[in-house]
Amino acid sequence: MPFHGAPEGTILSPSSGSLFICPASSVIGAMLIELRRGITLHPATFTAVIAPEAVILAALNGNPDLRRFLFLFICGNYSRLISRISRDAANFEVRRPFTADQLLTVLNEAGHTIVFVEHDPTLFEGAGHLLDPLSVALKQAGHESLVILYTPAMDRSFSALARQADRLIELLPAQEPERRQPYQGARSGRGGAMPKAQQTLEVS
Repeated sequence: MPFHGAPEGTILSPSSGSLFICPASSVIGAMLIELRRGITLHPATFTAVIAPEAVILAALNGNPDLRRFLFLFICGNYSRLISRISRDAANFEVRRPFTADQLLTVLNEAGHTIVFVEHDPTLFEGAGHLLDPLSVALKQAGHESLVILYTPAMDRSFSALARQADRLIELLPAQEPERRQPYQGARSGRGGAMPKAQQTLEVS
């Protein structure tokens, strides 16, 4: 199923539940991160992903091609992933902003092939006014990098950050049945919903 408004060559397949990340043009030797079969993401995009932790960890730890590209992993006060990710490659950088302001600075300074942001809702307690600027910063970073905003479960701040995403992908656990209703978009502090063209629900 082609995604409306996605770059040429992007493939979204609700029947499979897989995510490929291609931080270089579609040529031999380009890196792929496979979560499950069927979805290809290309560089210069910002994608919001909701998926089980095991899926993300397997994709990051099981792909030796990560060592070939500049990879920035961003997490905040609490990370579910960082202690379980192999970080022996010199090109794998970790930044841990502890406030929303610091996160904004990290995003504005990022110049990596892949920017992976593990969502931490505690950064936005008392800093809701920064959700819109951060969403814009994620989008701008996606002009040059493959930007992934990740969470295992939707919350209000994640949905606000995802408003500028090129696509929103949700991968369900293999044993879980298809969701009864698709995600209807996020509301920011100003009450704006994610445009329909930027909503994508992918189920296994």
